[in-house]
Amino acid sequence: MNGTATIVAAYGLFSLVGGVIGFFKARSAASLIAGGVSGALLLWCAYGIGQGDHIALVGSLLIALALGARFVGTWLKKRRVMPDLLMVLFSAATVLAVGAMLVKR
Repeated sequence: MNGTATIVAAYGLFSLVGGVIGFFKARSAASLIAGGVSGALLLWCAYGIGQGDHIALVGSLLIALALGARFVGTWLKKRRVMPDLLMVLFSAATVLAVGAMLVKR
């Protein structure tokens, strides 16, 4: 697995785990659904990136941009490190890694 796929996979796992934690901590079904769906999609994209799939790169980029936009808004309001700032940082790392890989193509 290449570095970009590893970053996307870590982001996917973090999203999945974060959704489960959000559900148990705040009883937020929205956290469970959003974290589960985005995490699963990111893990699928990570696999695709490892296989050289261009669509997986674009998919992970779009998911990272959407999650980043969502969490930067709440981070600016609440200034919470967990989960807001960590999701922003994972989003930024994913956008940079995937963007660099797309530029190389």
